Amino acid sequence: MVFIPKYWILNTLYFTYMRVFFSGIGGVGIGPLALIARDMGHSVLGSDTQASRYTELMASQGITVVIGQSAKAFTAVHRAQPIDWLVYTAALPPSHPELKAAKQLGIRTSKRDEFLNQLIKLKKLKLIAISGTHGKTTTTGMVIWLMKELGQPFSYAIGTNLSFGPSGQYAPHSQYFVYEADEYDRNFLQFSPFTSVIASVDYDHPDTYPDKSDYLDAFRQFILRSHCAYLWRSDAEAIGGLPPAAVHTFGPEEDLSAITLPGHNRRNAWLAVQSVLSLWPDRRLEELISIINRFPGTERRFEKLADNLYTDYAHHPVEISSTLELAAETSRDLVVVYQPHQNLRQREIMKTQGYKTAFARAKQVYWLPTYLSREPKGLTVLAPEELIAGLDQPDKFQTAKLNDELTAAVNQHLADGQTVLLMGAGDIDDWARRSLV
Repeated sequence: MVFIPKYWILNTLYFTYMRVFFSGIGGVGIGPLALIARDMGHSVLGSDTQASRYTELMASQGITVVIGQSAKAFTAVHRAQPIDWLVYTAALPPSHPELKAAKQLGIRTSKRDEFLNQLIKLKKLKLIAISGTHGKTTTTGMVIWLMKELGQPFSYAIGTNLSFGPSGQYAPHSQYFVYEADEYDRNFLQFSPFTSVIASVDYDHPDTYPDKSDYLDAFRQFILRSHCAYLWRSDAEAIGGLPPAAVHTFGPEEDLSAITLPGHNRRNAWLAVQSVLSLWPDRRLEELISIINRFPGTERRFEKLADNLYTDYAHHPVEISSTLELAAETSRDLVVVYQPHQNLRQREIMKTQGYKTAFARAKQVYWLPTYLSREPKGLTVLAPEELIAGLDQPDKFQTAKLNDELTAAVNQHLADGQTVLLMGAGDIDDWARRSLV
């Protein structure tokens, strides 16, 4: 008798029904996939290490969320009703108890890219993949906004919350799947896009890419895997080795004056408009620009929490500088609360050209301890004082912690009419929504 793995049969059934468990369902990469699986009619559940706004959102959508991740809890869930597939984030180590338990129980396991690739293949979707060192989330949100406003059926996944729709959605009769393609762990190299959009290239994720040339080479490979690509000429030149026929580039000669969005979002909007226009060439450029000018933004991208209080995901010198440039268009009296992200990343960021001047437009900066994530063992954590020492205008920086003292200081700045911008990719945003709003 020939043994046929269960998941081969499931593949043949074109995703007809499965019980899918998403480990790390409170994360912005995994959560949208859970919503997509639910839209497709699957039984969906998941887990995370702790409760958060995002796990609460999943629960409000009818998805079972287990708080705490252990082999015992996972096994109990499986025995109550068998799990067909465990989908997990790239940040999950091989020794993770849920992953080990799933393998021992004979449950199919995969990272998110395998789940998405199977969906794209079986539903015959054309992938619109948006990537880049900075701006990929906002640009992805812009493409989603344009396609929604054009009334086109499509599916998508984005690594943030949206005010105009869920973070992940599958729509029947879709022709396209819009995806925020992350370069971390070389995730984006698992896909072959119909259209790729590169918002920007710089250097990031030293835990994946040992140097900038390796990083740029990954973007080159990503573009070469695409049917066509849209990016700025300066980024194409930095990447190098791209075939002109399949690459659409734009330079300073482009007239962006009709785009009324602030700061660097004008450049992101131009790429979004051009890529969507290529899908529906019968539409007019002016129509799409009018739509993009109404773009409501995405969560944690210069998002307004209250009067004069904003939150932003920026945690890289280029992102910080660009976001402060954007903020300066509305206020010259800027106070920043900044949470560095990842100790290993800080060691690389300190070497970058823009590090010393990243906070030039801020009047005062409260510097928090580094948010630790995916850290290599044995690497000494740099203290805030060490990170501040090499910056211009050191007198305007002071160390702080997410506590009542900082809450009082921020509230005083707001009472004085100053603009406060919270910046970082860690838990600073959750703290702000609990303590300041």
